[in-house]
Amino acid sequence: MLDIKLVRENPEAIKLGLRAKKDNTDIDKLLALDSERREAISKVEKLKNKQNAASKEIAKAKRNGEDASTILAEMKEISQSVAKLATRREELDTELNNQLLHIPNPPHSSVPQGISEEDNPVVRVWSDKPSYDFELKDHVDIAEALGIYDFKRGAKLSGSGFILQRGQGARLTRALISYCLDHHTLKHGFEEIGAPFVVRPEVMVGTCQLPKFKEDMYALPDDNLYLIPTAEVPVTNIYREEVLPEEVLPKKMCGYTPCFRREAGSHGKDTRGMKRVHQFDKVEMVKLVKPETSYQELESLTLQAEEILQSLGLHYRVIELCTGDLSFGAAKCYDIELWSPGAQAWLEVSSCSNFEDFQARRANIKFKPATGGKPQFVHTLNGSGVAMPRLIIALLETYQQADGTVKIPEVLQPYMGGVGQLG
Repeated sequence: MLDIKLVRENPEAIKLGLRAKKDNTDIDKLLALDSERREAISKVEKLKNKQNAASKEIAKAKRNGEDASTILAEMKEISQSVAKLATRREELDTELNNQLLHIPNPPHSSVPQGISEEDNPVVRVWSDKPSYDFELKDHVDIAEALGIYDFKRGAKLSGSGFILQRGQGARLTRALISYCLDHHTLKHGFEEIGAPFVVRPEVMVGTCQLPKFKEDMYALPDDNLYLIPTAEVPVTNIYREEVLPEEVLPKKMCGYTPCFRREAGSHGKDTRGMKRVHQFDKVEMVKLVKPETSYQELESLTLQAEEILQSLGLHYRVIELCTGDLSFGAAKCYDIELWSPGAQAWLEVSSCSNFEDFQARRANIKFKPATGGKPQFVHTLNGSGVAMPRLIIALLETYQQADGTVKIPEVLQPYMGGVGQLG
């Protein structure tokens, strides 16, 4: 959520940032609402001062045995005016807050200008594209031939976009989750979090899923809960409505959860196999940091996600999202894309984002400076470390062999019970 004071003091800069994100919010209308709200507050304060003065006059009149009926009538009118203005202020507070919840975070000044994903610059590429001397299969044909991922029976159980994992396929997913968690916790000092898979609406508001993207979420209306679309949601909100001591920052946390997404606006896009599914597994990294370090932390977060892919020997690239492709809440974001040899295409496997204080304002997460002074909002960051379905696609297609088997990368073999291949 934007700071209304920031909008008030820098309206043209905010307008420019929102246009870069292809958002058409009427900032002038928002500021008019803010002005009316502040005027209502000022009027209430003046009327309360009159009330206090009138109370003293009434007390004085009673002590002197004088008639106070005129003052009492005036005080009654003032009280009615205060009540009316207080009601209007509440209405304005609600309306202003609702409008702010729908306004995206303007991009950081370092974000490249662009309209769509076609304008995203490539930051770096890791390794070379693998080459083969046999006809390649895509992950669906490989998985079905090995009997490790059952797409038809998954759909029979839950509908399209759900996968049944079997045997070595289920073991592979579990191995990758454990490997990622061990890497981030043991090598980089992230605290492992086992978070709930359902959350309250206000938690979804904190990380920007609500109210803007409600149609993409799975709701449990009878319980007023939502299935989480990513571990980012519960993990970021662990410290909502809290003030942390500066000494504990940065807070580095990671966790595995299944993720649930309706993908309401993406019908027909990349639906083959496990490219785009409604339920998937993911390890997520979250950082709560001091504002002055957040962009350094974004770079390290991205590298930490990359290390997983490097250790697995996979060809990938890092792209920086341009202004027109940046997500609603992010001020800056890097996407990591794996190469899919079978599909001959790049697949996004991680997004690493700095939200600055945008999420922290919504969730009210602050820190107390060690040197004193008022509490400040933390900056929040998150990144997939990493999402399993597309990682599995890349593994199956990259390490496929001519005889139909699939090699297991050496670092993953201990998590597979020493197994060196699938099939």
